[in-house]
Amino acid sequence: MRLCLLAALLTSVTMGSPRYCRAEEEPILLWPDGAPGRAGDDAGDKPWLWAYPAAKETACGTAVVICPGGGYAIHAVDHEGTQVARWLNSFGVTAFVLKYRLAPRYRHPAPLQDVQRALQYVRSHAEKYGLSPKRIGVMGFSAGGHLASTAATHFDDGKADAADPVARVSSRPDFAVLAYPVITLTESFGHGGSKRNLLGDNPDPELAKFLSSEQQVTPRTPPTFLFHTGEDTGVPVENSLAFYAACRKHKVPAELHIYEFGPHGVGLAPGDPALSTWKERLHDWLRTSGLLADVTRAPVKGRVTLDGAPIKWAQIRFVPASKSAPIAFAPVRNGAYSLDAAHGPVVGTNSVEVISMGDVAPQPTTKDSQSLTRPGQLMLEVRSTDNAADFELKSK
Repeated sequence: MRLCLLAALLTSVTMGSPRYCRAEEEPILLWPDGAPGRAGDDAGDKPWLWAYPAAKETACGTAVVICPGGGYAIHAVDHEGTQVARWLNSFGVTAFVLKYRLAPRYRHPAPLQDVQRALQYVRSHAEKYGLSPKRIGVMGFSAGGHLASTAATHFDDGKADAADPVARVSSRPDFAVLAYPVITLTESFGHGGSKRNLLGDNPDPELAKFLSSEQQVTPRTPPTFLFHTGEDTGVPVENSLAFYAACRKHKVPAELHIYEFGPHGVGLAPGDPALSTWKERLHDWLRTSGLLADVTRAPVKGRVTLDGAPIKWAQIRFVPASKSAPIAFAPVRNGAYSLDAAHGPVVGTNSVEVISMGDVAPQPTTKDSQSLTRPGQLMLEVRSTDNAADFELKSK
């Protein structure tokens, strides 16, 4: 029987057991000739990726490099790695779980070098995996969230003249997903164990600031999704709040979900019916942000009437044929609606739905939210230029 990994690897705390190996492909060594600054030639000296390709019939061309947590001392490779990869696969996203170098054998810059190299590897091999090189993201949990946040704030555009083709492409992720992340290494709400493992017992204050991601956000930081819980005592929610505030300050698109209940390290939170919904919120964000399909959005405006009268209070939405492409929606006020190019429908055929929100009156009415259209009743062919579309609805 062919073993998935060398016997030495099976003893590593990052592995647990050989069941994590994929039969389709061996782990991908990020530096086949040896990682920079390597201290030896053992399993822990060799950062690599486990590849989880999405099924061909559902693959959407998006990829995510996943950084499991573990305080920079171990890898929580199951509930913050392989399980997450398989969930991403379920809606067509290809995943790569990163085994980055750990303390005490390695400290900064080794983990950052590893995640940057991982992003470059995936982007440079986009054609092989059927990926869009413009939809390569990074995701991390806890200390792995810190590593993912440093990848989102420290990157380069590649070296066009590099002999190594992997080094020629950008290490900038196109989006970031941070799950209960360690963010700061300077504030009191940081995680002392992660800081010590990454920087040692007496770190340079300037280096700690350099790796405090809330202080390193710029307008080039990619769009970011975060989730955390208010009860997290291991890594307080202030970490996510600080990064989100920095994104707001620099006009970086970001979405933050804070759940009141839940401890640290929940992974997919399969036992919690409320907290586990963070996955659906992430899927919604990826789709709405256009990160699951290569699409062009276009502006549209117009009027909506019912039996010849302007609809006072409603919503209109444009649903593309592809389940990976974003759905656009706009409020209808006194019959008028308008969407700019950033929020408009995708170019191509869209079904159009109008949902009444009742009436606007100084007292309660008997009207309620209801769909005013049947599925497939209204269709719109959206062009890449400005679109004007009026819809005249009948109550009978």
